[in-house]
Amino acid sequence: MTAIDINCDMGESFGNWTMGHDEAVMPYITSANVAGGYHAGDPHVMRETVELAAEHDVGIGVHPGLPDRTGFGRRKIDATPAEVRDYVVYQLGALTAFARRHGATVQHVKPHGAMYSMLSESPEHARAVMNGMLEVDDDLIYLATDMNIYEVARDIDGLRAVFEGYVDLDYRADRSLIVEQELADRDPELVADRFVSIATDGVVEAANGEEIAIPAESICIHGDNPNAVAILEAIHDRVEEHDIELAPLSQIA
Repeated sequence: MTAIDINCDMGESFGNWTMGHDEAVMPYITSANVAGGYHAGDPHVMRETVELAAEHDVGIGVHPGLPDRTGFGRRKIDATPAEVRDYVVYQLGALTAFARRHGATVQHVKPHGAMYSMLSESPEHARAVMNGMLEVDDDLIYLATDMNIYEVARDIDGLRAVFEGYVDLDYRADRSLIVEQELADRDPELVADRFVSIATDGVVEAANGEEIAIPAESICIHGDNPNAVAILEAIHDRVEEHDIELAPLSQIA
């Protein structure tokens, strides 16, 4: 039986502004990437998201971003490796406190937006963040969004890393993602086909029709996709058909 994780970015609401469909999506996933309060989220949203994850036995991870609420953490900031490490440790500490309050633990780290891009482009920044993670908790897992980061993570002594794939976005032939300005409805059956292809064979069809290798053990689903629940329902139907086991990162890495 193949084991794979379904992760989703969560807790990105702020005050009276709502982002995503956390309550509807949470029952279908196995790991939640919870915003750490810099690019999105606030203390109340963090608490509510941790409570929701604990209720559904979903693994909890921090989704740290750059300090950029206005730009939703997607704008570049000139920061040193040490500064980015501190941003991650700060947000990790906040989420860890909420998790402990509810008898849970933080299992992983998955950087967001421009921070992720910075780590992908600069191994020095990536190593600083990863070593900072280990200094906080040497059981933490790094969820790697691309192969550049994954290769750096695998060279860090003592760090567990998992490569993630995407099924509700298209890939280019070079394995880079085609990120749209706004998410639109996706055909649930097509997305479910991609999920099965990655989970069982480690491959997916790129936008140009070429088959590319995606050696992922975790699949990200965008919770702010308009039909995210329909997509997840279709995936769960396929999981049962293809003898695929869904498991949180802590049981895979």
